[in-house]
Amino acid sequence: MQSQASSVEQYLAELPPERQSAVRALHRQLVDRLPAGFEAQMSYGMIGYVVPHTLYPAGYHCDPKLPLPFMALASQKGSINLYHMGLYADAELMVWFQAEHARASARKLDMGKSCVRYKKPEEIPLALLGELAARMTVPQWIRLYEERLRR
Repeated sequence: MQSQASSVEQYLAELPPERQSAVRALHRQLVDRLPAGFEAQMSYGMIGYVVPHTLYPAGYHCDPKLPLPFMALASQKGSINLYHMGLYADAELMVWFQAEHARASARKLDMGKSCVRYKKPEEIPLALLGELAARMTVPQWIRLYEERLRR
């Protein structure tokens, strides 16, 4: 379910009360830990963490008018979801994350290609997700993105 919010703060304010504190805490963790250059903004009805056009003028290949997406955070119907494109694109990062998640959380990892889902807000491993956000810089993400795009 996509939000119609026009700002990150509006998105957060419109969340159901039972989700709001968890999503705010995760957003703060991501913003605090993301390397310099990434920006938080609304993207595809979610909070997107993107490489702005000022750093990557080519933008997103699917729609060059959009900035290059890196991560997104969304409160969906049944879960709070974190989308991390680097997990999908970097096998070593995926292996690291899966191993660290097993150590950091008693719950089984619920994950798709780049989407990590948390059904219970209290089960979100904030520190681990902050560490995940910090593991890739803007230049590293651009390089990986362009390598994968050429394939």
